[in-house]
Amino acid sequence: MHPPLPAAAAMDFSQNSLFGYMEDLQELTIIERPVRRSLKTPEEIERLTVDEDLSDIDRAVYLLSAGQDIQGTSVIANLPCLMRQNPAETLRRVLPKVRILNPLVSKAQLSQTVQSRLVSCKILGKLTNKFDVHTIKREIIPLVKSLCQDVEYEVRSCMCRQLENIAQGVGTELTKSVVLPELVELSRDEGSSVRLAAFETLVNLLDIFDTDDRSQTILPLVKSFCEKSFKADESILISLSFHLGKLCHGLYGIFTPDQHLRFLEFYKKLSTLGLPQENGHSENQVPPQLLEQEKKYTSVRKNCAYNLPAMIVFVDPKNFHMELYSTFFCLCHDPEVPVRYTIAICFYEVSKLLNSGVYLIHKELITLLEDESLEVLDALIVHLPEILELMSGVGESSGQENKLSALPEFIPALTAAEQRAAASLKWRTHEKLLDTYACLPHIISSDQIYYRFLQRMFTIMMTNNVLPVQKAASRTLCIFLRYNRKQEQRHEIIQKLIEQLGQGKSYWNRLRFLDTCEFIIEIFSKSFFCKYFFLPTIELTHDPVANVRMKLCSLLPKVKATLKIPADKHLLQQLEMCVRKLLCQEKDKDVLAIVKRTVLELDRMEMSMDAFQKKFYEKDLLDQEKEREELLLLEMEQIEKEKQQNDGRSMSEKIFEKKRRDTKTSTNLPKNIPVSVPGPSSANPATSKEIKKSKLIRSQSFNNQAFHTKYGTLDKCTSKSSTAGYAGPVSGITKTSILSLTDDSFRPTRNASSLPAAFSPSTPLPSTSRGASHVADAKSSGSKDQQRKAPLKSRKSNP
Repeated sequence: MHPPLPAAAAMDFSQNSLFGYMEDLQELTIIERPVRRSLKTPEEIERLTVDEDLSDIDRAVYLLSAGQDIQGTSVIANLPCLMRQNPAETLRRVLPKVRILNPLVSKAQLSQTVQSRLVSCKILGKLTNKFDVHTIKREIIPLVKSLCQDVEYEVRSCMCRQLENIAQGVGTELTKSVVLPELVELSRDEGSSVRLAAFETLVNLLDIFDTDDRSQTILPLVKSFCEKSFKADESILISLSFHLGKLCHGLYGIFTPDQHLRFLEFYKKLSTLGLPQENGHSENQVPPQLLEQEKKYTSVRKNCAYNLPAMIVFVDPKNFHMELYSTFFCLCHDPEVPVRYTIAICFYEVSKLLNSGVYLIHKELITLLEDESLEVLDALIVHLPEILELMSGVGESSGQENKLSALPEFIPALTAAEQRAAASLKWRTHEKLLDTYACLPHIISSDQIYYRFLQRMFTIMMTNNVLPVQKAASRTLCIFLRYNRKQEQRHEIIQKLIEQLGQGKSYWNRLRFLDTCEFIIEIFSKSFFCKYFFLPTIELTHDPVANVRMKLCSLLPKVKATLKIPADKHLLQQLEMCVRKLLCQEKDKDVLAIVKRTVLELDRMEMSMDAFQKKFYEKDLLDQEKEREELLLLEMEQIEKEKQQNDGRSMSEKIFEKKRRDTKTSTNLPKNIPVSVPGPSSANPATSKEIKKSKLIRSQSFNNQAFHTKYGTLDKCTSKSSTAGYAGPVSGITKTSILSLTDDSFRPTRNASSLPAAFSPSTPLPSTSRGASHVADAKSSGSKDQQRKAPLKSRKSNP
């Protein structure tokens, strides 16, 4: 029995099992302990010794440059391992040192072990493109042919899989004259693994072959594979189903109509292979000996789901309903989760291909949303925002009233999916789904969001135990608030945020309020935050729980950044007063340390001015666009109300007017009949109607602006959309109308009796003003301080 190898020898020949038995390398053993006298002399040992500190790449370069032939052979045998560990350095430093193919040729002979010949196949696949054409023809091609005809099926299969790399290295001419004939012969091999390798290599090389080779050589082989796969060779079914889409795409131009139909029918048959209605027994009645076959059939159907987009292109999306809808339906309702998971991943690609015909598969979307497996839901929500936009038919000409008109079951399916995710332990799926909800303002109406989703966001924020889920719900709620189109609903949401979170009895809710304020600073304009959330935020400096005060301190720099001087000078003074109180009265040492760091950061901050400054130009411009969009939303609300009032005239009034126009009588009409919509100019009714029409068009175009695919960067998206679509219309609004909108829309007054029960406020909204820029705010400034302080002082904060 041989003694164990020391470390140096083990590192040099760790891959000896790949190309030979231990006896083949016995003469290369390098040892540091005394050796038997009959093996090596000290001089020979010295020549074979290698520095142990060399890396694998450096050792390979040294042995190929100055080592013995047998050491060079060991390096060549170890090339596959080096390629896996460090492919870039192996290609750059090691392969250029390989000058004689003799060691490789010797290891590929039939007299060598199977492992040695297998390694030779892998090395040939890596080295072919490193030699000139003459060397390839003289030495490599004969070696490749020899290995393709090896007596062991493992060697033939391994060499067959390397023919793809060899074809890319030898060029088109040698591929056609040498590689293709070998593949044709291997495709008829007695070993199923060899036939499978030949088929997959042919599919991967379709782009290299010309039309004649595809039609005269490859297509007959593929037809033979398809016919035998059901009759005598089921082992190829999984691979055939996986490559079928690529195969149909590569051979598309040479199919006759009859062949086109045969391949389509073959795909349909594969997509239902092994289903209960086909084999006549249910899942509980499957005999044990057929379980393995059932798993194979499941893999085949899974591959069919993967190839569905390619097959839609194959039949033309216009023919989807007639040719492939039934197959798509079966895949969406497949009894196995892996199949439904795969079709959920492909759903977005299918939707894009169908384009205007996407309405055909809206029921299948609902089916997958209601799937009992959360894995399917997790796969579907990756591209759910884009799918929903396609489903809802959002486009240039679609208005608010047309949203989701074709999907009445969609909202219950989406809410049910969220509840299933919330009831499971897979909180990441729940978090991703809540993030996906951020696209809903672009998909469904503001009222649908308000009544079906908003209360759920509040519930998650206040009751869920997973922090990332709570934050996702908070951010989505802020986006719902940002694009809500009704002033009354906006005020109710703000009121509830302040009362139930900012003034909540649980410190956990007050922490979530600070998270929400951070999202509001990011999504809304500075003026919006200062008007509604500035005072409730800094009021938490008096919170009895240290964790709340600590989190507030970390948020204060962002809070200060929302102020503009001199308009917000009074707010800045209140902020500084709160910070001074913290410095003087704080007793918790951890909070005090954070306060001191925050004070230094606040002192270094430069304040933004009312006028544009060069250093803050981009931020100020973005904030201005946000504020303009907020004002435009309010204007759109007023326009839609007037439109509804105008459209709500009784039919009798319309008939009366029609008769009046027809008879052209001069009868005086009652003053209370609304003949025209009041507008900015009462002297010219036609001009008033045109203005209303232009504003309504602007309202619809604003509503249809596309969201960014990543809703986490929504502030950038709103900047782009507002700059592109609203700079002109907003700038055209007169100064009087802007002042009126600002005063009426942001004033926190409303009729409490008209609110829904879920959002009935008990106290007025705290509000701050920008000072002289708003006329109505200036008139009521004397009583606003009292309005602010009343709800804040009445809050009882309990940990």
